[in-house]
Amino acid sequence: MHGARVRRAITRWGLFLTLTIGSALVLAPITFMVSASFQPLPEILRIPPALIPRAPSLQNYYQVFQAAPFLQYFYNSLRAALVTVVSVLLTSALAGYAFAKFRFPGRDLLFLLILSQLMIPFQLRMVTLFELVFRWRLIDTFPGLVLPGLVDAFGIFLMRQFIRTIPDELIDAARIDGASELRIFASIILPLLKPALAALAILTFMWNWEAFLWPLVVASSDAVLTLPVGLAKFGEQYLIRYDLQLAAATLITLPVLLAFLATQRYIVQGITLTGFR
Repeated sequence: MHGARVRRAITRWGLFLTLTIGSALVLAPITFMVSASFQPLPEILRIPPALIPRAPSLQNYYQVFQAAPFLQYFYNSLRAALVTVVSVLLTSALAGYAFAKFRFPGRDLLFLLILSQLMIPFQLRMVTLFELVFRWRLIDTFPGLVLPGLVDAFGIFLMRQFIRTIPDELIDAARIDGASELRIFASIILPLLKPALAALAILTFMWNWEAFLWPLVVASSDAVLTLPVGLAKFGEQYLIRYDLQLAAATLITLPVLLAFLATQRYIVQGITLTGFR
């Protein structure tokens, strides 16, 4: 008995030590980025680097906003992410309800075709998407920027798996009472979908906030450029100004990092309750 308790204690402390080391390795670059954004360039280049600034200053951030329209980039990223989140939640919930609770010819085949999109790299689909956007004259426009992300195969899969766990008896009872399918969806399905919708909203927001390749291809003016592309453009102009680059990178990273830390329990809860069956 005593030996078993010792082994459990050793295992517990081993896991704690492993998680501590792993967390430190993951957080070290982010910690240095945030700290260095408040330091002048000579202090950043000092060896060994200092994690705590000697004289913290907002001068780097002031110069960043003076050198590039980061407020415009921030607005572009936020608008694109919010529009995409709303569209993905609506289309995923509706499609997931149809695939989970309705029977129609070709349902399973159509669902497999949607899932196949997850197996095709975006780089392969990007050529076709760019051709469509070019033909519709949406290059360097906001609609062209958000078009590829308005419907998401992963979101449809997530919603379908979650809705399958909802008992059919609830829906059948509502139909017997004379409720329309739209009423059933709004009054029964959506309230039960809140955990999954919250998880999908957070994940979609983070993916779109960090999107780089498609905005790089389709956008060229400051009125459409998003933060990641704006940061890359800024880095080309200030290649050796690490102080300014780190300040700009902090502006991009902190909002989504804080949002994730504040809502991570919803991500875990939503995916856990989905069931994936």
